[in-house]
Amino acid sequence: MTTTPDDSTAAQAAARPGRPPVTDLATWQRARDELLVREKAHTREGDAIAAARRRLPMVEFDGAVEVVGPDGPVPFLDLFEGRDELVVYKHMWYDGAPHQGQCEGCTTTAWHLQDAVYLNARGVSFAVLTSGPADEVAAYVAFMGYTQPWYSVRDVAPPVGGDMGHLTCYLRDGDRTFLTYSTTGRGNERVNGSMGLLDMTPYGRGEVWEDKPEGWPEGPAACWSWRSDADGTPTWGPTSRPVPQWTRPDATPVHTLGRRGHHH
Repeated sequence: MTTTPDDSTAAQAAARPGRPPVTDLATWQRARDELLVREKAHTREGDAIAAARRRLPMVEFDGAVEVVGPDGPVPFLDLFEGRDELVVYKHMWYDGAPHQGQCEGCTTTAWHLQDAVYLNARGVSFAVLTSGPADEVAAYVAFMGYTQPWYSVRDVAPPVGGDMGHLTCYLRDGDRTFLTYSTTGRGNERVNGSMGLLDMTPYGRGEVWEDKPEGWPEGPAACWSWRSDADGTPTWGPTSRPVPQWTRPDATPVHTLGRRGHHH
């Protein structure tokens, strides 16, 4: 037998702070349909922006410039792996920091793309670049259990090196290489599917900058990624690690954090 809450129960639920109002399915559907109009407009605008992105000019650069991978120096052109397109994530780096002292935002972004099987099938290669020294980078990649290729671009000029914390796209035409697009900040969220899923939930990301109804749970920080301790409690203190590090292979609650509190 199907039961429905009586008016008093519904009113009590609706009055509770930090919860969406309770209504019947038909009323919910009308509100959902109204929001859908805005969502579709957002999708169409995103498609228009992508079309404009495809029409950006590009910049040619020397693809013979060397980057350092797990087997030593290789020309940047090798990162295409014979494909015509390449997407890289430029991972920030703190020299000499322990693994848990590396950037929480970059760690989260890299963790969300553990392989590029689908990209490869569409003719696109993927790699992670960082300004860290090759030996430190190799140790970090082993610690995290990453399977995608990482390369040190230390002292390499833009558009291969330069500022980190960017998603950047390149195009190859034979032995010629071109920069086509780059984004940073919240533009990097495109890799992080968890952010999009959180945006669909009633409480969202739980961050202080979000527009939320009065009484909603407040977030721990303004940043879209954060650190936690071994129990999952958000913290920027000496027992913290970037959240993905707690799900890496053989993770343990041992901490030797030397640098702490990096906000981006």
